[in-house]
Amino acid sequence: MAVRAIAVLGSTGSIGLSTLDVIARHPDRYSVFALTAHTRVQELFEQCVAYRPVHAVLGSEKAAGQLRKLCKEHGLSVEVHHGPDALNQVASDTAVDTVVAAIVGAAGLLSTLAAAQAGKRILLANKEALVMSGQLLMQAAKASGALIMPVDSEHNAIFQSLPATKEGVSTAGIEKILLTASGGPLRNLTQEELAVVTPQQALKHPNWSMGPKISIDSATMMNKGLEVIEACQLFDVNVDDVQVVVHPESIIHSMVSYADGSVIAQMGRPDMRTPIAHALAWPERISSGVQPLNLFEVSGLHFEEPDTIRFPLLRLAFEAQREGGTAPTILNAANEVVVDAFLNERVAFLQLSELVEQTLACSKISPASDLSTIIEADSLARETVQRLITQIAV
Repeated sequence: MAVRAIAVLGSTGSIGLSTLDVIARHPDRYSVFALTAHTRVQELFEQCVAYRPVHAVLGSEKAAGQLRKLCKEHGLSVEVHHGPDALNQVASDTAVDTVVAAIVGAAGLLSTLAAAQAGKRILLANKEALVMSGQLLMQAAKASGALIMPVDSEHNAIFQSLPATKEGVSTAGIEKILLTASGGPLRNLTQEELAVVTPQQALKHPNWSMGPKISIDSATMMNKGLEVIEACQLFDVNVDDVQVVVHPESIIHSMVSYADGSVIAQMGRPDMRTPIAHALAWPERISSGVQPLNLFEVSGLHFEEPDTIRFPLLRLAFEAQREGGTAPTILNAANEVVVDAFLNERVAFLQLSELVEQTLACSKISPASDLSTIIEADSLARETVQRLITQIAV
């Protein structure tokens, strides 16, 4: 069996760490070709020591210089680079078989697109790439023969619940994609309680260990809204064919309802190593390090309809997908800015949805037909919401 070379983009984040854990369990199958981080020099250096990549990429020349010095002092022969062009190069390198797209936010778009254009197997954890430019990314993958394997637990569960084909999966005969959501840490709070939620409260997810941005998105249910848009792009379905189901236990990761009345679900413990291992090895199965689900320990499975009154960002995501064009790009850009503002205590929790809605309302929606249009819409949305933030006070 040939050893497959892996580039892990965003290796110091939660998805990157989980990926490296799975890779380390299968040294006969996988080797690490490239590791990338934005500013975490020490963490990336420790990964270079452990995994001996050929290349390492950081966000700035200063950070790259620090890593070069550390590698030289410890006798590591790692080629260190910096900047977006270097990310694109390692994502499309001919030596790479698989690219793990785990850079958070719009920053991961161009390298993911480069991997798709180069025909790689892409383990897609960066949902924003599909939200911003799903049509372009899927077209690039189709043209090059790239295989996009979803790593989000929900989309990976949908993939596993659909009929397999040589190219991936088929949606023939489906009635609904049932996208499960834990409801996040604030699911049972009243509107009055939500008004005074702190970043610390919102970061405490009951089931998953995630980075700060996705944790806040889970608390607002924007994460599920982005996943709705992502599901439409990944599986080529209409937004009205996707239904969000709140499932607090996070045991069923998503389901597919079929025309014959069947509902097929994928279940497991809430651990990202399961979908990562599936996406790495598909169509085979490998061990992930996750303990098997013990059904006798599961006290019950509960399901609720989402409350889009208390969590309006989910409603806005459905509306943006229905409108199409650059609306999802604007939604995503505005959300990234307001989440950062909330984490830095510049806006209140309930202002997150208000600011995103205002940004959508005063932005021009254009056809998302080319990358320059998408990038311009992203930039203008960020400028708009920043201006709106300066006009309010917590």
